[in-house]
Amino acid sequence: MKRLLEAELIYGRLLEISEQHLIARYNKALEGFGLHPTALSSFRIDMTGFSPEIADELGDRDYLDPNRVNRRFILLTPAQEELPVVHTSFSNTAALMHEFFFANARAINAVTIRDALYGEIEDTVSTVDDIDDLLSINEVRFRVLSAEDMLGKAAELRTLTDRLKTEPSAWADDGLLNRMVELAKVTGDIRENALVPDQLVFRHDAFWANHFGGVYVFLDEKTTTVICDPSVPGFRRSRPWQVSYISLSDHQRIYEFLASTKRLQLPQASWVQDSGLYQHRADMILRGLVNQADPTADLGSIDQIWLQTWMHRNSALVASDGAYPFLQGMIRSVLSSGTIRMQEVPPENRFLLVRAAPEHPDQWLTNRLISQLVPSDFVSRFVFDKEGFYGAYEHYSEKFREYVVATLTGTYLRNKVAFRKRLYGLREETSNA
Repeated sequence: MKRLLEAELIYGRLLEISEQHLIARYNKALEGFGLHPTALSSFRIDMTGFSPEIADELGDRDYLDPNRVNRRFILLTPAQEELPVVHTSFSNTAALMHEFFFANARAINAVTIRDALYGEIEDTVSTVDDIDDLLSINEVRFRVLSAEDMLGKAAELRTLTDRLKTEPSAWADDGLLNRMVELAKVTGDIRENALVPDQLVFRHDAFWANHFGGVYVFLDEKTTTVICDPSVPGFRRSRPWQVSYISLSDHQRIYEFLASTKRLQLPQASWVQDSGLYQHRADMILRGLVNQADPTADLGSIDQIWLQTWMHRNSALVASDGAYPFLQGMIRSVLSSGTIRMQEVPPENRFLLVRAAPEHPDQWLTNRLISQLVPSDFVSRFVFDKEGFYGAYEHYSEKFREYVVATLTGTYLRNKVAFRKRLYGLREETSNA
């Protein structure tokens, strides 16, 4: 992973924490969770406050994710909203955090001037033993505390203020008045500064969970669809009267589900030509075959002439794999006719030709599923399914790793928003990728 770290392809865009008062607040939050405080003089954090350095120090990557449910968070600054989430068990953790930041911006801005917020994103289950546990999570509640107890002091000051307004004799209580002055020195004027978050409950929408090797849960008006390996506990047994189950290897049914629910953008010359997605995937496939034939090949130095010569010499390998000539044929077809008759395409090849419908709210989750079903496209896998990408990267040859890192840094990292807009039609920054 050293090459990924150096290229900021893992744990990139994190916020460095080195100010002693922020470290002290972070430590109080750790102690609030029953964890040992850090001895580090600096570390980096993501949107939720997760730090890879502290995870290493504690020897526990899940120190903010116990049981991989009821995710913990530590907020030191409002600037964390702009950071990615680099370690989570649910794909919608970043979306929930964004909602929390947006709904409670005034309180977060006010409290983090002098304190840190920490707590848990509480689900309705404490452990996940089968699919039914995942399906039970309909909403989450943010349980929020503060390292210096500013929230508690603000609540106490509010109570004392109410007493002062309602109890005529309260003005003669020197102890009450002195306590209010003492609290106000910490909290400021709570009439002007909203220190208590306003909204703490949020809906838990469609998501991917990393439990049991990965489970996709899609929500529609009257049905819930689960896509995962059939060996997952509860598959076809948890709520069969209201849940549709699809095997992750059943390309036909997955395609039919995504297409029928308008989650896919089907082939049309307009977006296929502008995006360059088909040629991108064809190039990924071809270079993957080169590496398969010779893991020591320097893919970074080859050009199109070299590739054409290689294809002639290895035509049997290219033909037996079939994906590259298939995509070339589809490029010609869509350019000549404007579309592709998807019912004539073998189910295992259909996901090479589609992308998530850019306007659908599940666009990121759908693209994640597509990228898992098209593993040869490591760029899409990195954009939408980083956990899957890192797992695949471990099995790449050293030369291929070198090529992968060079490709990602030379394309995607140069301008993420523009890259996602061109290849996938995504029009705005809607995830933490």
